[in-house]
Amino acid sequence: MTLAALRADAHACFAAGLAAVEPGRLVATALGRDGDALVLRAPDGGEIARYRGRVCVVGAGKAVVAMARAAAGVLAASIADGLVIAPAGDPAPAVGSIAVRTGAHPVPDASSVAATADLLDLVGRAASDTLVLVLLSGGASALLTAPSDDLTLEDKQAVTRALLATGAEIAALNAVRKHCSRVKGGGLARAAAGSAGCWTLVLSDVVGDDLATIASGPTVGDPSTFGDALAALARLGVDPPPAIAERLRRGAAGAIAETPKPGDSLFARSHTRLVGRNADAVGAMATEAARRGYAVTVWPDALLGDAALVGARLAAAVRALPGRGPTALVAGGETTVRAVSGGVGGRSQHLAAGAAPALEGAPVVFLAAGTDGVDGPTDAAGGCVDGETVRRARAAGLDVETALRATDSHRLLARTSDLVVTGPTGTNVADVVVALRAPA
Repeated sequence: MTLAALRADAHACFAAGLAAVEPGRLVATALGRDGDALVLRAPDGGEIARYRGRVCVVGAGKAVVAMARAAAGVLAASIADGLVIAPAGDPAPAVGSIAVRTGAHPVPDASSVAATADLLDLVGRAASDTLVLVLLSGGASALLTAPSDDLTLEDKQAVTRALLATGAEIAALNAVRKHCSRVKGGGLARAAAGSAGCWTLVLSDVVGDDLATIASGPTVGDPSTFGDALAALARLGVDPPPAIAERLRRGAAGAIAETPKPGDSLFARSHTRLVGRNADAVGAMATEAARRGYAVTVWPDALLGDAALVGARLAAAVRALPGRGPTALVAGGETTVRAVSGGVGGRSQHLAAGAAPALEGAPVVFLAAGTDGVDGPTDAAGGCVDGETVRRARAAGLDVETALRATDSHRLLARTSDLVVTGPTGTNVADVVVALRAPA
């Protein structure tokens, strides 16, 4: 079995993973009709809730346009109005009466703020005969941006950039975001308090699928506190803008009301349904690898921590798997990268580059990619390396370890012809890995 054949199979497995988390199909399994009633269904098909009447559709994220199209197909004439926010550079026409706006990601900008202000105004005007349907996917934390009244957009941008530069885990990032926002941490549910209720459909890009973490939990109770936000900044060594530091200190002292917590009566008429997650993509990749004749091992833990170290660990693991036939290792999660100034790349490219030295000379192909098709500030979804990547790098005058130290994986993988480029996929359930080993 050649490396070219292994590469073709790895890309086919990745495609199968993406198909399993296509947002339109996922929304259609959760939202349906029973006569004139709209029905929210559980994964097993059981009924969670039903509603007859007008519906206001709002949402944000990298998959929100596809989710809105699917929802509109079910809702039809029930839609009163709506507004969803997608990433800039991914413009889409309105979905019927649902307006589509854009904002910046991962650092919010003025367009994010303006679109969110209009979304909150729309939700705030939803009357007691109107259900608010919220559609959320990865990227919504940046796209849904409404700084607290004592903060500016520049304050939010500065602290977001500082946190991202540390490689902060999403829980720490969101604890700060929630306590500096009018929309995060249950803020959107608060805005919808005058409506008939709030249903939320969520496509998770968060390891563990914590609903309070995905999109910074705009429609669920927030278990984090002002104190947690302060502790996260201190632990990560981030010196926030003075206005944010003052707000968090005042909140921790009880001078500012906390975000609504789980069990608050605010959520009495709210229902949240997880429609898709990383495990769905990983499972579909494993199924496709098995269909192609590979003995499949699914990595038992979600991928976390330093991307290069995770890549090296997985590469060693696939080489050590038992059996002499074609073998596959499949995994998913979200690693981190502490970026070095001047380096270009993303966590999946860094993970793939980290695997390359441990694969040198081996008949193995190793693909790591973001399911959204956008890995860091680059045009790539990730990287697909093999046992010849290190040799190709040397022939191009490059050293893999040097590129890793400089967090310059994109330039390295471009020169070794190992980039995975899909363009935006319209979905987002974090990152996946498939490693394929040829028969001995």
